[in-house]
Amino acid sequence: MSDGGGRRATDPALDRDLHHPTRLALVAYLSGCGEAEFGVLRDYCQVSDSTMSKTLSALEKTGYVSVRKGHVGKRPRTWAALTFAGRRALAGHLAALEEIAAAARRAAAADTSADGS
Repeated sequence: MSDGGGRRATDPALDRDLHHPTRLALVAYLSGCGEAEFGVLRDYCQVSDSTMSKTLSALEKTGYVSVRKGHVGKRPRTWAALTFAGRRALAGHLAALEEIAAAARRAAAADTSADGS
């Protein structure tokens, strides 16, 4: 059964808020640590300050990331951490990606065996 947009009701549910590669990379990085500083995240994702700022803001708006601001000495700093909702969303998104890959492998195996190859 389709939802009218070509998706079947049984298709895996990718998280649209994590679909963009930078958002996914950021959330995946944060899943491996308690908290990370803005510059570390920016460098890991290989993006500009502006792009990292917009990415963090978008993920904070969804509730997937919490942002904390403070100072180290007199220098302002920003830290980000993955929330419980963010961890749950990442797990669901990764499960959906794995299901898509598994379905493709099953389809390829069925095509190969149907061809007699």
